[in-house]
Parts: sequence; C-alpha cells; structure tokens
Amino acid sequence: MTDTAPPHRPCVEHMDEHEFVDTFGAVYEHSPWVARTVWQDADKSALAQREPLAQAMRQVVEQADETQQMTLIRAHPDLGGKLAVAGGLTAESAREQAGAGLDGCTPEQYERLQALNDAYTQKFGFPFIVAVKGLTREEILAAMQARLDNDAATERRRALDEIHRIARFRLAALLD
Repeated sequence: MTDTAPPHRPCVEHMDEHEFVDTFGAVYEHSPWVARTVWQDADKSALAQREPLAQAMRQVVEQADETQQMTLIRAHPDLGGKLAVAGGLTAESAREQAGAGLDGCTPEQYERLQALNDAYTQKFGFPFIVAVKGLTREEILAAMQARLDNDAATERRRALDEIHRIARFRLAALLD
C-alpha cells in the first residue's frame, strides 16, 4: 500500500500577485486578467475563502467592458469540437468535457454536435457555452438546439452566466 498525499490546497494568504494569478488565472478560460484584477482590487483577507473569491471574480467580469467580455466568451472552445479532438483544450476544459462524455460521442452525435456548434457560432459570433458538469451528451445537445432559438442579447447573458458557473466549479476543485 502506498501513501498518497492529498491534493495541495493553495494558501492564498501567503501568495504574491504572481502566485495568485498563476494559481487562479485559468479559472476564467484563457483570461488571467480576471485573477490579476481581483488581486489588485480585492480585500486580500477575503480571497482565502471560495465564496468571496468567486464573487470578486464575477464582479470583475461583470464590470468589464463589452469588448473584454466578448473576448472572454470567445476564449472558450467549442464543445467536443476540433480543438478537443486534436488535444488542444486547456486541462480544465478537457476534464470538464470528458466528464460529460463528450470525448465518447458516437459518429452521429459528433456530427450533430459539429452542426450545432457551427449553427450557434454562425448565429451568435461566439461558441456555445454551458457548464457541462452533471450533464449528459444528450442534455447538452438538446440545450444547444433549444438555445439556437434565443436572440443574441439573451445568449450573451447566458454565456456569461454559464462562464460564472464553470468558474465556481473550477474554484471548488482548487479550494475544497
């Protein structure tokens, strides 16, 4: 029997800005500016707890201008898309998509997923975003189909809300 150490929980109280951004910069996909802004603007004593940290990060995103928000939204990969097939996802995205079974699509599901991804991106100008944790492939495909009926403003808001959910799951994985 071998001893395995529990996963290392970051000690925020002893971090400098570089360590903080290095640890939490990927919570919002390819957007370390969120963690950097939180570090620069937030009460450091509150950052050691998940809920205040999540709220601070959410607030930074919500207060960002539309260009920054759209850059954040567009930083997300297509679900089960070509980047996933080529192994080009961030470790977090790859784990999340695999957890939803998107790495095990049948050829028919993969074809449908690609068609829905293409239709969604063409209509809205950004990828379909959903926090996949706890969802099945079929639930994801159904959500993609249903959300194609929304208008751009509704989907932009929905994308940001889903991004915040993803960030909460990622923070939980880091801090719990």
